[in-house]
Amino acid sequence: MKGVGRDVDRAVREAVADVRVPPQTRASEMRGERAQGEQARGEHTHSEVPIPRPVVQRASVRGQILDALRTALMAGELRPGDVYSAPALGERFGVSATPVREAMQQLALEGAVEVVPNRGFRVVERGARELAELAEVRALIEVPVMVRLARTVSVERWAELRPLAEATVRAAASGCRATYAETDRAFHRGVLGLSGNEQLVQIAEDLHRRSQWPLVGGVSSRGRGDLMADAGEHVALLDALMARDVDVVRGLVGGHFAGV
Repeated sequence: MKGVGRDVDRAVREAVADVRVPPQTRASEMRGERAQGEQARGEHTHSEVPIPRPVVQRASVRGQILDALRTALMAGELRPGDVYSAPALGERFGVSATPVREAMQQLALEGAVEVVPNRGFRVVERGARELAELAEVRALIEVPVMVRLARTVSVERWAELRPLAEATVRAAASGCRATYAETDRAFHRGVLGLSGNEQLVQIAEDLHRRSQWPLVGGVSSRGRGDLMADAGEHVALLDALMARDVDVVRGLVGGHFAGV
C-alpha cells in the first residue's frame, strides 16, 4: 500500500508540473511525455490536458445585467442626473455588486453614465444640442459610405439585409424603445458592414448607441408612431439601395439622421 501511495503522490506532482509548463512548449510534446509515463504506470486517463474552470457564468451574468441596465436607461427607469450605486442596483437585480459595477463601467465607456468616486455612477445628462451634434457626425460618416455602396453592392447582397429591415418594423410596432434600439443598430451595422471597414462599423456603432440614450427629462417623446416612421425609412432606404438610386439614398439617410 505504501508503494501505491508513493505512485499517487508522484502522479499528482507530475500533473502539477505539467500544468506549469511554459506556453512555448509544444502541446504535442507534452501529451507524448505524459502518455508514455501513464502507460508505464498502467494508468488510464480521459483527458490528457487539464481543462481550466470556465468563467462563462460570470461573463453571462455581466452581459445580462448590462442588457437590463440598457433597457432601464431606455425606459427612463434610471434618470439622467441621478446617481446609482452598484450594491443598490445589485440588490435590485438579485446579484452581487461586481457584475453591476463591470456593466456600469462598460456603460461609462459608451457615454451613458459617468463614475462618481465613492458614490457610484451618474446617468449622463444630455441635451438636444448633443443629440444634433451626434446626428451631424453620423451623417458625415454614413451618407458618403452608403452612397458609394449603392453604386457598388449587388442586389443579392442588399436582399440579404431585408430581414434586418423588417425586424425594425416589428420592433417599432411593439412600442418597446429598447428593442427598437437594438434592431435599429443591427440594420445600420449590416449596411455599413458591406463596406468591409471594421473600424468604420465600430465607430458608427458607438455614435449610434450614444445617440439613443435618453435626453434630460427622462424617456424620449418619440412614441410608437415615430418609431414606425423611422423603421419605414429603413425599408425605403433598402429599396433605394437595391435600385441604386443614389439621390434617394442621400436624401433618405440625411433625413433619417435629422429625425433621430
